[in-house]
This record gives sequence, C-alpha cells and structure tokens, in this order.
Amino acid sequence: MARAIMVLGTTSGAGKSWLVTALCRWYARRGYRVAPFKAQNMSNNARVVPAPDGTVGEIGSAQYFQALAARATPEVRQNPVLLKPEADTRSQVVVLGAVRRDLAAVPWRERSEVLWPFARDALHALMAEHDVVIIEGAGSPAEINLHASDYVNMRTALAADAACLLVTDIDRGGAFAHLYGTHQLLPVEERALIQGFVLNRFRGDAALLSPGPEQLEALTGVPTVAVLPMWREHGLPEEDGVFDDRSTGGASATSTRPLRLAVVAYPRISNLDEFQPLRNLPGVRLVWARSPSDLDGADWVVLPGSKHTTADLAWLRAQGLDLAVARHAGQGGAVLGICGGLQMLGEALIDLHAVDDPLGGNAPGLGLLPLVTVFEPEKLLRPTQARFATLTEPSVATGPWSALSGVAFDGYEIHHGRTAQHPDLPTATAAVRNAAGDVLGWQQGNVLGLYAHGLFESPAVLRALFGVEVCTLDAVFDGLADFLDQHVPESVLMNLLKDR
Repeated sequence: MARAIMVLGTTSGAGKSWLVTALCRWYARRGYRVAPFKAQNMSNNARVVPAPDGTVGEIGSAQYFQALAARATPEVRQNPVLLKPEADTRSQVVVLGAVRRDLAAVPWRERSEVLWPFARDALHALMAEHDVVIIEGAGSPAEINLHASDYVNMRTALAADAACLLVTDIDRGGAFAHLYGTHQLLPVEERALIQGFVLNRFRGDAALLSPGPEQLEALTGVPTVAVLPMWREHGLPEEDGVFDDRSTGGASATSTRPLRLAVVAYPRISNLDEFQPLRNLPGVRLVWARSPSDLDGADWVVLPGSKHTTADLAWLRAQGLDLAVARHAGQGGAVLGICGGLQMLGEALIDLHAVDDPLGGNAPGLGLLPLVTVFEPEKLLRPTQARFATLTEPSVATGPWSALSGVAFDGYEIHHGRTAQHPDLPTATAAVRNAAGDVLGWQQGNVLGLYAHGLFESPAVLRALFGVEVCTLDAVFDGLADFLDQHVPESVLMNLLKDR
C-alpha cells in the first residue's frame, strides 16, 4: 500500500495545485511510482484521459498535469469527481470521467454522501498500485459549516492516513493567523495528520519571519518546514480562474511591438489553461478582454471555450463585445474561436434538448462563420490528432492563418455541440481535420474556428505562428522539482514517507 502525502491549503489559491505537481516530479525523480489524486475538483479546465473500462473520460486539468509530472498515465481515478460550473448555483457532475445528469439536481450535502464511495474506492485502488500518492485538498479543510459533508479534505486524509502539509499564501497577509486558525478548527484526530506548515509566495528576507514560525510551533506542535519564495514564472497554468495579466513576453528580437492577443474572458470560460504557453512568449502580449475597449489595438481576438456557450454569448452581447468582435473582423483583424468560441462564431445555436441552456431553444450566433451548431445530450470526448489543410487559395494564403498550412498538432475535444455548414450560405473552408478526415475547423478569410483544444500547447504551432521554441512541459516539471530542492530540505520530504 502506498504512502500518502496530502497538500492542504488555508484558502483557495494558496498554492496547493502547484505544490502537488512539484512533489509528484520530486518523488518520481527518486524512482518512486507516483500518482496524483484529488477526490473532487471544481473547474471548467478539463482534459480527456483513459477510463478503466477502455473508454475515455475527463478529469480536471490540474490532475492531468500532476500525472504527467509524476511520469504516470493520466486517468479518471486521479480525479474521480469533477464539478464543472454552469451557473452560480448549478454544475455538471462528472463521476469517473462520465457525466452524471441524475446527480446534478441532488442537494450538495446529500450528493457528497453519494459521491464519497467513488472517491474512496479510486483512492484505495491508486494506493494499491503505487508507492506514493500525492493528494490535493480543496479550498480550506476547516470550513466549519461544510466540515461534516466535506469528503475532499480531511475525510480523504483519514482514509489515506496521509501525512499532511498545510500551505498558506503569505503574500496575502495574515499567514500565521490562517495557519493557526485552520489547525485549531480541526478535530484532534485530524490535527494529528498535519506534519508541517508551508509559507508560500514569500518576498524578502526569510530571517525576518522569526520568531513567528517558532511561536506557531509552540502553539500547535507543528513546525514550519518550508518558506517558498514568490515565483510567478514557473510555467504551470493557473488552476482556478483567469490568470493575471502580467505577461512577460515583451517584444521579440525582430519587432519592437509585441503581437497583442485579446482573449475574451466570459463568465463560464473553460480550458483556459491552453493559453499558458502564450503568457511568456517573446513577441506576444496576452490580455483578457471583458469590455469593448479591451479589444482596442488587438491584433488577434480569441473566443475561448465555454461551459455555457449560450449564456456566455448573451453576456458578450450585453457588454457590447459582439459588435467589437465584428468590427475587428471587418477591419481585417484575425479572429479565432475554440470549441464554444467556434460555436459562437456561427449563424445559429440550436438546443432542442436543453443541454447547454436549461430553457433550451435557439439563439443567433455572431454570424462570422456560415455554420450551425446543434447541442446533443451525449458529450463528445476524444483525444485528437489534428492537421491544418494545405491552404492554396490566394485569398487564404495571404491571410493571418497561412503559416498554419499543413501543420499538425495533438489536442483533445470536449463538447456537446455538433457543428456543420449552413446549407443556405457560402461554404466555409474546411481548415482542420482529424486523422479520420472529419472536419474539426472552418475558416472564412481572417476568421478561424476549431473544435480541437491544445493549439497553443503544440511546439509546431508556436513555431509556425511566432517563430519561437518554447519550454517543454517536462522541463517545467523538472524546474518545479529543482525549486523544491533549493528551498525544502530533502529530509523533510523523505520523512513524509515514514510510518508514524
């Protein structure tokens, strides 16, 4: 049976996902068979991975990256429950990779009791097959109003007999109070699992922290085992929400002005992690657009994925962004739609089964591509080998996407919509196909839409579009492990594997 290590946080955004990913690579480099685990994730960032029955399913992107860091195959047991928010009070429920529409309407506390056995069994199965399982908590383990039905944190920790680290974001302030309060609000048997405190995102001279860590240990019996400096450029996508606008790419060697890419950040944006490679790319400035003025000066406008295409399209119109996108396209600016963004670019959205919109019905698209999308109850999930057509038409060859002619990339698809050419409008160019020859993307002049996620994670695509090489994911994971080597004593990490 594996030894379990769990990373808990005093708050959301404390650094749990990042630290779990780093630990996965750190232990994997020492020869251990490592697997990540998160009992339940709430995120619209998801990846397509294998399921035990030979099919495919989806898990949170954070666990996908953690599995790659662990040198393990990503699979659905690593994130047995995924909640994908569709509105403030409604989420799609994914269990072992598959959508469970029957559970979406079950009240939260009752639903937790139904979901816990799936998570517990997946955890124990992974522990039986690996040497080390690195577990990520969710939010805070000490939310006293939720504690009785929270299975993601301490119920999982107890089931795994995990050695727990409690991490806090010291850059926010109040770090010692967060650590002490979280520790004290836990029941005695749960406090006993916490083996160390971690201060994350520290700026300045660590010697100035004294006597805080010593006083905290005197109060709790738990040592502060690591102080991790602020490090924004680690290269991992953000786990929650839109990451900050501090792109550091700047101008390239051949241009004094970076290419400005405006990604429309609607409320139910999904799969935004695929834009992380652009964030530090030389010659590229990535910005998030929430108003028409955010598109001013943009070279490209990108409509990303959406968990609720119809609602996000209505939001886009309410902000006046529909007119701004149309104006940008009319002036010859490049427009790219990915998955839900592709659906928005078409002429119409048809939802007869109330899949995307609880009220169902039809909605007009932006009319920038001659396409119609029909939402089907069954979600399409598949890894995809995509290839851009060899574009020979003069009108296309001079367009903004001509550099992608013949370029292939590996991606994935997650969508309910099925999109096809509008029968009464001029035919769009079939710009992208998969290995079976199915059309995955369409182009009309400077407007391109495709279903395959992962475009900007492809070195071949980035090389074709921007003429640059990027750091590989494997190098990013090694950098995370190197960071731990620099700032955490090896004895601390090895002691977490010892029986208590």
